[in-house]
Amino acid sequence: MNKTILLVEDDILMREFMTDYFKKDGWHVLEANNGREALELFELHELDLIILDIMMPEVDGWSVCRRIRKQSAIPIIIITARTDDDDQVMGFELGADEYVTKPFSPKVLVARATGLLKRAQGTLGREDDILLYGKLQINKRAYTVHVDGEPISLTAKEYSLLDLLTRHEGAVLDRDKILNAVWGIDHFGDPRAVDTHIKKLRAKLGDQGRHIRTVIGAGYKFEVEP
Repeated sequence: MNKTILLVEDDILMREFMTDYFKKDGWHVLEANNGREALELFELHELDLIILDIMMPEVDGWSVCRRIRKQSAIPIIIITARTDDDDQVMGFELGADEYVTKPFSPKVLVARATGLLKRAQGTLGREDDILLYGKLQINKRAYTVHVDGEPISLTAKEYSLLDLLTRHEGAVLDRDKILNAVWGIDHFGDPRAVDTHIKKLRAKLGDQGRHIRTVIGAGYKFEVEP
């Protein structure tokens, strides 16, 4: 898999440490020392994944994530020394796909990045198929979503959630099953991440978000009214 990653970290030693591990795993690595450099590299290069530190000079990670999400669904992993739940929720609300707290194992980070990229790209290999649910249109080959003819910009996680729910139309999926399918079976995150992403997905789908229904005490299901 030919893969290019952008590592955004102002700690030079930490960045070089991560770079070594990703290069050993076959990644092409671009490095940024701050948010401004990150945005410049994002505009200049075709990237597969971004690892983004939050506390940086010039432009912080929150701002970088927000600006990238306005134009791209590229997978983003946030890394930070902060462990507050509110910070994690904010990261997911801004469109991050993973949230990793320091200190962490670089081997585990590489594995999580590889798993995230495979899940994001795996949706592209399915059959050429356009699904219609009322005004909602999903092109599973092109990895695009439209509502009433208008394109909807989804993150990799949001698209994977929608894909999972529609593939199990009418079935109730609990949070653990959703976490395992979308985040990976080795993910140990808070199940509330599912709620946060579902909330954002519904908002982006507008009135078509009503098809994603909450089953109290059980989970979520995708269902279209007769």
